[in-house]
Amino acid sequence: MNPEYQDLFSPLTLKNGVELKNRLVMAPMTNSSSNPDGTVTDAEVNYYARRSKGVSMVITATTYVIPSGKGFPNEFAADRDAMIPSLSKLAKAIQAQGAKAILQIFHAGKMSPTELVPDGDVVSASDVPANREGAAQPRSLREEEVEEIIEAFGETTRRAIEAGYDGVEIHGANGYLIQQFFSPHSNLREDRFGGSLEKRMTFPLAIVDKVQSVVAEHADDSFIVGYRFSPEEPETPGITMEETLHLVDVLADKNLDYLHVSLFDFFSKPRRGVEDLEKTRIAHLLETIGERVPLIGVGSIYTAEDAKLAFNTGVPLLALGRELVIDPDWVQKIAEGRESEIITEINKEKQEELVVPDPLWKNIINTPGWFPGV
Repeated sequence: MNPEYQDLFSPLTLKNGVELKNRLVMAPMTNSSSNPDGTVTDAEVNYYARRSKGVSMVITATTYVIPSGKGFPNEFAADRDAMIPSLSKLAKAIQAQGAKAILQIFHAGKMSPTELVPDGDVVSASDVPANREGAAQPRSLREEEVEEIIEAFGETTRRAIEAGYDGVEIHGANGYLIQQFFSPHSNLREDRFGGSLEKRMTFPLAIVDKVQSVVAEHADDSFIVGYRFSPEEPETPGITMEETLHLVDVLADKNLDYLHVSLFDFFSKPRRGVEDLEKTRIAHLLETIGERVPLIGVGSIYTAEDAKLAFNTGVPLLALGRELVIDPDWVQKIAEGRESEIITEINKEKQEELVVPDPLWKNIINTPGWFPGV
């Protein structure tokens, strides 16, 4: 191995005592490759297994905790006990390659397509539609329904434990329901779940508490709990960098095992809400978090040099998404001193070799600009 990349392969011990073998993680990516009944397909399992050997943790594509939270066609499910064998199949395939298996759990809220949820009943914190063409008009959740969803996050965590996962990641990013409650754009409620910044944090923090209470009851200390967040929203009013730093400051004291920022570009800078707009979002987050909890950084890390520059900012963990789709051996190539052989553009002729399921492959080749080379 080239010595300048050696630090990427140093182990990291999480707060709960679990040791990660290196600082590289597979990021969660929707693949829309499950069966219609919500069970995982063999193609999906093989896709994950192919990418699990080099990284220390694999965070799965997000899975819904309740039927009204389904966000994508052919998304795998974790909303009922009948899904435990399917979930277990995926966890074992990841773990067999030497990585920790982390199940990402969510509710899509107003981002759910009407045709995917029961009776087309799209719900959110308030009746504010998503800011995209053809978005459904959501219904504001009643208080008792909010409580039911909090419970559902707990039940899904129990299923993850029973299925043998090493942990769960609470998906509070990318405009889904947890973020919808935190956002002043989409949360216009006047009850205990809305209003001030502190009240808009009630739902996200209640889910953290519920998940942790289930872990305390059903798992041992080695079970990992992480939380993913998006730093800002483009809307005004919308989540600002300042508000996210406040949320992150609170989350850092919640005894979580890691926090995970969702970014398209690791070195992106804030839009608004902080004095220094020239300092990267990652730098602001690291300054707020300190040593309290590890932060996973992500975003357009394609080469070994990209990873080194990102890791040199002080971020403890790096997530790789599109990079591992393009080159499943990305991590191993650096470990073996073959970083010059890393492939950074998708090869449209090598679907079979890359072990990518048909639905995901179609999404890749039909989305210009999302994958380099497309």
